Amino acid sequence: MARATARHILVDSEAKCQELKAEIEGGRDFAEVAKEHSNCPSGRQGGDLGSFGPGQMVREFDEVVFSGELNKVHGPVKTQFGYHLLEITSRS
Repeated sequence: MARATARHILVDSEAKCQELKAEIEGGRDFAEVAKEHSNCPSGRQGGDLGSFGPGQMVREFDEVVFSGELNKVHGPVKTQFGYHLLEITSRS
């Protein structure tokens, strides 16, 4: 079964998500931005979600995590929780 590791940042608005994505693409560290801005408890660990398989996260996550480019910031991805930036750190 496929496995992936990823980290994310959860915020309330698409505009904030875009702003943070621009900061990261401009050179800011993903983990530091997550610690400062993420509404998810994982933010304290730099947004790290650990390892998971298909179906363990919401559908919108799976669509990105199991098909997107590795080590690239994806998003905004809208879920019932808000807007996410996702970075896939590994996949097997």
